Amino acid sequence: EVQLQASGGGLVQAGGSMRLSCAASGLTLDDYAIGWFRQAPGKEREKVSCFSLHDGTLYYADSVQGRFTISNDVSKNMVYLQMNNLEPEDTAVYFCGAVESSMYIGRCYGMRYWGKGTLVTVSS
Repeated sequence: EVQLQASGGGLVQAGGSMRLSCAASGLTLDDYAIGWFRQAPGKEREKVSCFSLHDGTLYYADSVQGRFTISNDVSKNMVYLQMNNLEPEDTAVYFCGAVESSMYIGRCYGMRYWGKGTLVTVSS
């Protein structure tokens, strides 16, 4: 059973940094595309960043390009999101999504597995 659990959220001032972690179980990062998504209050879910080790693809939403960095530790089955220069507009619940590499079509589309999120609040 694939399970994803995000952690590391909290309150930060605008301009600050924060690193989120996603613990993945029931899968191996080599065989799945995995990424970060967010949902702000009253808004729809938004793609943030995704990668696939299988085909080497990497995606960032325009809104976070240059400020956020996704990384992974295959040995620990962990995925991280380093967020720098945070803005109040980044306030949201952040969570992980995953899909088998064979089914991944790129740009964070088609995730089949979702984890519980962690709240990030950026104060102005």
